Amino acid sequence: MNTLFDPHSPDDVLALVQDFPLAWVIAREGEAPATPLPLLAETDADGRIVSLFGHCALRNPMVAALRAAPRALLLFQGPQGYVPPRLVSRPAWGPTWNYAVARFDTRIEFVPDENDAALRRLAAHLEAGRDDPWTVERMGERYAQLGQHIIAFRAHVLATHATFKLGQDEGRGTFDEIVAGHDSAGLCAWMRRMRKGD
Repeated sequence: MNTLFDPHSPDDVLALVQDFPLAWVIAREGEAPATPLPLLAETDADGRIVSLFGHCALRNPMVAALRAAPRALLLFQGPQGYVPPRLVSRPAWGPTWNYAVARFDTRIEFVPDENDAALRRLAAHLEAGRDDPWTVERMGERYAQLGQHIIAFRAHVLATHATFKLGQDEGRGTFDEIVAGHDSAGLCAWMRRMRKGD
């Protein structure tokens, strides 16, 4: 069932993960704590995220928990922010919070043979567009030493749930006032993205 706050297409979910790659990884079973990790989206030919690729420190208790029961919930928090009534000229309008989030139910596969790829791909993603981007070669011998203490994994997506509550329910005048007055350019950019077509 489609709702007003659903993504328009898989591109919206992909953009959220690419722009906000830090996810909470939560084991479905056991007592391991939730762990924040930056992850990279891997897509199919239609642009749908089919897996999320990353790495974790071997000493992290999450590794043992996911080896025992390889199911995890991944939570991505995209743009978000409080929207105060002072931005809107309607006296009865109340405050709200706009946000975009994505949740993935996944099956975890550890892929230690891809440790190097996990580190290189993450660095390339995070350094993209920067002058003189950093590469792992700058670490010298330390890179190989640190690589022994991590393990790469791929989270195969079983289900995706995304909510983009970004003002789509506001009238055009109210929406325009919020975008004109809000102090978060990033949030406003996403609001405009999700408002297209009305």
